[in-house]
Amino acid sequence: MRVVPNLRILAGVPPAAAALVALSAGTASAAIPVNQPMTGKATYYNDAGYGACGTQINAATQLLVAVSHTWWTTANPNNDPVCKGISVKVSYQGKTLTVPVKDQCPSCDATHIDLSQPAFARFAPLGQGVINGLTWQFVKTGLAGQTIPIGEPVTAATLG
Repeated sequence: MRVVPNLRILAGVPPAAAALVALSAGTASAAIPVNQPMTGKATYYNDAGYGACGTQINAATQLLVAVSHTWWTTANPNNDPVCKGISVKVSYQGKTLTVPVKDQCPSCDATHIDLSQPAFARFAPLGQGVINGLTWQFVKTGLAGQTIPIGEPVTAATLG
């Protein structure tokens, strides 16, 4: 069976506008508020297996974070912009840690993050269970995990 895409919705649209729609489809990085601090809470988890970004994780041993389902914008989370060089910089009581987004937290609201067990332990004892009033923000990171300031050109050295 041959499948023919339905292009009738673009009838009467100038070709440049149609190309713009086609090129911008699927990119939702503008939805991720990079470098905008938020105040919220953190819990922790220790799951192992494949994270929502499609890579193997072990939240009991690795430094990583799962962010709210509200920040995910694609049907296939493996291809979501939040999985493409985005980390979370967490600050609490004078301590700061930047951890890569590797998973999704289905029960978290927009300002709630789920840290891996060792990441949570950098801020509070595991027995505390919840850290309220911490500050966090999305940051862009290179492949080597370093934070890339907005506006800085991405080079081979930046990507690690």
